[in-house]
Amino acid sequence: MSFLAQESLSEQIAQHLANQIIRGESLAGDRIQELRIASELEVSRGSVREALLILERRHLIDILPRRGAVVKDMSEAHVRSLYELTQVLLGLVVRKAIKVMREDDLDPFIATIHDLQMRLDERDVDAFFNASFRFLELAYPFSRNPFVEDIMTNLQPAVQRAYYMALHIDPEEMKECLSFFKAIIETIFRRDVRSALEIIREFAEHQSTLVQESLVRARQIEVAWGARRKR
Repeated sequence: MSFLAQESLSEQIAQHLANQIIRGESLAGDRIQELRIASELEVSRGSVREALLILERRHLIDILPRRGAVVKDMSEAHVRSLYELTQVLLGLVVRKAIKVMREDDLDPFIATIHDLQMRLDERDVDAFFNASFRFLELAYPFSRNPFVEDIMTNLQPAVQRAYYMALHIDPEEMKECLSFFKAIIETIFRRDVRSALEIIREFAEHQSTLVQESLVRARQIEVAWGARRKR
């Protein structure tokens, strides 16, 4: 696989590696070897190194002394902290959106809701996942706050990693997510800040719990399997 240098080669490499982490093709603790990546993608090690710095800033990898780049662990504490922060930031975005949005600003969001419904009907999890983040990316600029928008953009890959997991844990989770997006649009339309913040809080707590419980079960299975192999 090779990349053409466009706006930022390192950004393209970072996105390629991020997709592997988000979709679970690269697991927590896996090493990301600069030389191998550079050879596979036919790019320089310098570009790969820049891409790894981007991934570290986006909370997908850790760059450790003597070990290099490794995929970031996804513990219950990590997930809980991630959703707590996302809840606060998304609340800021929606609070401001309610103040500044005009009615015709809602049209792209409504179109995305229709797309999400179609993907749900088709049971197309990957397309539903992509449409979900198109919805959120439409919302970020309405914060009218470049600091919030920058933080949300850098935090998004970590959120995508947890969200992708949630969609694959429970077949009904797409319905939960669609209901969430619909409810947010309705509260924006009604200019109902209090309801919007409560909906965001409930959804963040629901999905955080879902992912954390899955991680606990996976660890219990791993421990039990390890104990069985030692017998």
